[in-house]
Amino acid sequence: MRVFLIIFAPMQNNSKQPRILTIAGSDSGAGAGIQADIKTAAALGCYASTAITAITAQNTMGVVAVHTVPNDIIEKQIRCVLSDIGADAIKIGMLANAQIATFVANVLSDFPEIPVILDPVLVATSGDELSNNETIDVIINQLIPRATLVTPNIPEAVALTNSANSPWEFLRAKGCRALLLKGGHMINSDTVTDRLFFGDEEFAFTSEFIQTRNTHGTGCTLSSAIASYIALGYDLKYSVQLAHDYVHHAIASAVEINLGEGHSPVHHFYRQWK
Repeated sequence: MRVFLIIFAPMQNNSKQPRILTIAGSDSGAGAGIQADIKTAAALGCYASTAITAITAQNTMGVVAVHTVPNDIIEKQIRCVLSDIGADAIKIGMLANAQIATFVANVLSDFPEIPVILDPVLVATSGDELSNNETIDVIINQLIPRATLVTPNIPEAVALTNSANSPWEFLRAKGCRALLLKGGHMINSDTVTDRLFFGDEEFAFTSEFIQTRNTHGTGCTLSSAIASYIALGYDLKYSVQLAHDYVHHAIASAVEINLGEGHSPVHHFYRQWK
């Protein structure tokens, strides 16, 4: 008896331009944050609108300064975009303080139908801390229950849960619907595995570990790629798989565009720039 395995991929939504809204900080070096989100969405065929939460002075070496945007301006950015252009998915990145995080949570409560990918940006690739404990409390208690998916790396998961053990059970008890635990910081391995926890199920997405300095903005790129694929009409699991593959190839191709002396950005347009 022959057994055939048939995998059905959701059809893309071609009835309109797929749209994402990214709520995040600006990176003057353009490797991470809002700039990485826009590049990712454009590379994957989506239209990206923005709500900037903070302006950072940074380059491949690190973050030099952070200037937060006033709360009312952040709120107006979000409402202006969603009331006119709309969004098929929302990505949340850097929230510089607890007040901003609270404002964002309150605004998004008026748009419960839009999927939200929450990337809790707590530490930059360079090691600079970007959020404090008060902000973490708001993320855990107000934003995580609203999010469709939360995408911390291992250090961020530790910061969110105060423990490296079973972050999914901790966050699930806080109302988390799905968790993608990124494995890029596990450098003592030949592979990188991102683990998706959803209900009682766990899925692993594994790729070859690439020894490189071209890793700036990988977390921002992954979360905005997931949001983009959801906007394109794919389900959550398949969106994570596609985004994982996209980031892997963007890292592998980044040697073509080495920039700066520190953590160089990934190659968002590796498919288009031949």
